[in-house]
This record gives sequence, C-alpha cells and structure tokens, in this order.
Amino acid sequence: MKKIWLLSALAASFLLAKEPIVVLHAGSLSVPFAEIEKVFEEKYPQYDVQREPSGSIAAARKVTDLGRAADVMGSADYQVIDAMLIPNNAKFNAQFATNEMVLAYTDKSKFAKEINEKNWTDIFMKEGVVVGHSNPNLDPCGYRSMLVTMLAEKYYVKPGLYQALFNYGDHYEVGEENPKKVVVRPKETDLLGLLEAGQYDYLFIYKSVADQHHLKYVTLPEAISLKSAKYDNVYSEVSFNIDGKKPGEVEKQVGAPMVYGLSIFENAKSPANKAGAVAFVNFILSPEGQAIMKKNGQDAMNPPIITGDASILGKK
Repeated sequence: MKKIWLLSALAASFLLAKEPIVVLHAGSLSVPFAEIEKVFEEKYPQYDVQREPSGSIAAARKVTDLGRAADVMGSADYQVIDAMLIPNNAKFNAQFATNEMVLAYTDKSKFAKEINEKNWTDIFMKEGVVVGHSNPNLDPCGYRSMLVTMLAEKYYVKPGLYQALFNYGDHYEVGEENPKKVVVRPKETDLLGLLEAGQYDYLFIYKSVADQHHLKYVTLPEAISLKSAKYDNVYSEVSFNIDGKKPGEVEKQVGAPMVYGLSIFENAKSPANKAGAVAFVNFILSPEGQAIMKKNGQDAMNPPIITGDASILGKK
C-alpha cells in the first residue's frame, strides 16, 4: 500500500511540475518584471519564471563567456544585445521601453534642500559630497553616468567637470575611483540600500528605479538625460569605453537615447524552454505587458521596434 502511495505521489508531483523560464535581466527591470512574472504565471500556470537580475553586460556574459543556459534576455540598453549576442546567441532584438537618467538622493544627502537642475554640478564638487554610480563595464547605467556627466560639462559650460569628479579618462578600472568622492558597485540597484542608509549622497540612476523606490531626485534637462530621440545628435558627441570581448580590448559606447532591448537566447544550450521563452517575450510585448512597464515608470514603445529574425515569435 505504501509503495502504491509513493508512486501516486511521484506521479502527482510529475504532473504538477512547472517548466522553468530562465530570464537574465537588467537590475532596473526587477520591479516591472516581478509584476509581469506574477501576471504571466497566473495566465500560464504551467510555467515558472526564474528571474536573475544583474548589469546587462554581466547578464550577456553569463551566456557568451560562462556558457550558461538561459531563455530570455532583458537589457537596459538594446545595443548590448546587438553587440554581444547577435548573431551567435540571439537572432532578434525587440526595442520595447525607454527611460531617462536622474540624480537620486534622500533627506540625509548633503545640500538636499538646495540641489536643483541648475546647481547640481557645483554641489557634486563640494568637499564631503559623495556620489555613486554602477560599474560601466558591467552595467549600462554606469557608462550612462559617465556620458551624462560629459554632456553636463558641455551644457553648463563647466570645463573639466568630468575629470574633476571621476578622473577615469575614457575607461574605468575597478578600484581607481576616489573612495572619498565616489562609490561604485556592480549594478545601480546594488547602490540603493547604501543611499537610503545615508552612506553617500547622490546616485546616478534611472528615473523608473528612483520612482519605484520613492527617492527624491533631480530631473535633468533632456539635452543631457539621454531621454529624447530629438537630442540624438547632441548625445552622440560624447563617448566612453568599456571592457571588450577579449582582455585588453575596449568597446566605445557612444551617447544615445535610452532604449531597452528584449530577446531570446539561441545557441547549443538555449533556449532550454523555447515555448516558454516565446510566450514570456510575447507577453511583455503585448499591450498588457507594456501597460505594466508604463505603470512602473518606463515609457513603453508601442509598437516595439524589432530588428533581426523574429520568426520565433511568430512575427516577420
């Protein structure tokens, strides 16, 4: 009798087992993707979405360099997918959401009652003021922080602002920041707890993340916030180098409007769950998924711009 019960239990467990969908995504997508996961799983109970946030570049390298098996890629910069995944590890790129850079702070931040759109560059240079950014080699928010500062130098006519604040040259090496002035972590969401605890004063971060965490922030002029396509020519006047595919190589990141990308991994190991990956990506791109993105502070691109071979999605 016991043996029959065990066999029945094993059979029931097998029938109830859900198919995992492994999603590697930018840290800034954590909040909207958590809500999308919940709604998606209610709609498709056969699937178990397993999300893994990190910097977008780090996420891509988990597959390209470490050989990880994964299903879906959500990048804070669509160009990461173009540069690192297509054509060997992905076949298409869906541009599906936008964002903008802001300067987040709390009531504990030095000069919190004074800072605004016009004077933040002066406040950042004051003695004792500490700013944070993510690692440019791992996270698009990191190199966008550099680009915003370079654009601010031109916009506010503050020659030498970028070097005075960071002194990185055209490429960042781990540990070269001045710890009395700058805090660096792998991705921008790693810095939130430290900011909220008052461990430093200001954070270069995406507006959506600042809103999601109820932080105060300085809204930047569109000419430097990387928000608007109409300033594409202005943004492209600055650039910053990040680690390349091989040791010692660098890749130039040219300023551009902020656009997020979405794709499905395709290689010898991926996607492990093709049907699940397709269903999840199509849900994100659907009006329901895009409404969740917009609800969480990111403007959805409707319709999304899809490049490459998207036939896996049932799209031309």
